[in-house]
Amino acid sequence: MTAATYNLTIDQGSDFALDLVVNESGAVKDLTGYSARAQMRSTKGASTVSATFTCTIISAAAGTLKMQLINSASSAISAGKYYYDLEIFTSGDVIVSRLMQGTVILTPEVTR
Repeated sequence: MTAATYNLTIDQGSDFALDLVVNESGAVKDLTGYSARAQMRSTKGASTVSATFTCTIISAAAGTLKMQLINSASSAISAGKYYYDLEIFTSGDVIVSRLMQGTVILTPEVTR
């Protein structure tokens, strides 16, 4: 499966969550045996991770997962443009599939 491009806007200092249903060839993908991971970096090639999203498989049989960033994590990052991707993977990275990728615009927080 080819990764979808989906650009995000996250408010600095706010909680962010995205619920997803993974489909493959028009059918819900069974995520049994899979985990998910997502990172955000200042450039695609940056060696430093700006933030790590918490990714949770909600229902493996229903192909649902949640990608989230808590408010303390979004507060700790400078406002601006970043890049992210979201992958599902099996133990030992035997199978790795990138589901989504894109930019993140982190809008500046005023109230602290």
